[in-house]
Amino acid sequence: MNKKLVTALSGGAALVLALSGCGGGGEDDKKVDAWAKTVCDDIQPQLKKIQSANAAIQRAEDEQDSKKLQQTDAQAFQEIAEAYRALGSSVQKAGAPPVDDGAQTQKAAVKELNGTAKAYEDLKTTVEKLNTSDKSEFAAGLKGIVEELKKLSTSGGKALAQLQAGKVGTSMSQQKGCQRPTGAAVPEPTA
Repeated sequence: MNKKLVTALSGGAALVLALSGCGGGGEDDKKVDAWAKTVCDDIQPQLKKIQSANAAIQRAEDEQDSKKLQQTDAQAFQEIAEAYRALGSSVQKAGAPPVDDGAQTQKAAVKELNGTAKAYEDLKTTVEKLNTSDKSEFAAGLKGIVEELKKLSTSGGKALAQLQAGKVGTSMSQQKGCQRPTGAAVPEPTA
């Protein structure tokens, strides 16, 4: 059952990777570059934290002890929630990007990041409440979490995509802190 959890969770990782800079080009706007650097300097540790939490869930995918699996998943969800909340704080602290509708774009991105953090906090609470003494009940509970993760991975992303579009996205893609962390790869969803 945890394999489905890993698959669903990997879809959620795509949401944060929208911030990992996927633009190109070369418009040189110093104000945009300065804004992107401010945000990107804070992003890399959070991306690594999310990857590490995803890796912990992957390592536990064949765990037979429901209690250990519960603890691993709860800890991972907490770490992911903290990372998303920190990402939201970074975008908030940086101020509005110096582009058209920058304030609106920033506000939407912060709201989305904080909403994602809250969703992972809720998943942590849900997994902690699962009955680990009954394997079938626990499995059913995990199935519900998988469904929530699927919803989470397909919702949102629009505000982040808008944040990293155009000049801002180009500038973010050039910042080392916004580049995908090396190490544990983020798996692609298989189901």
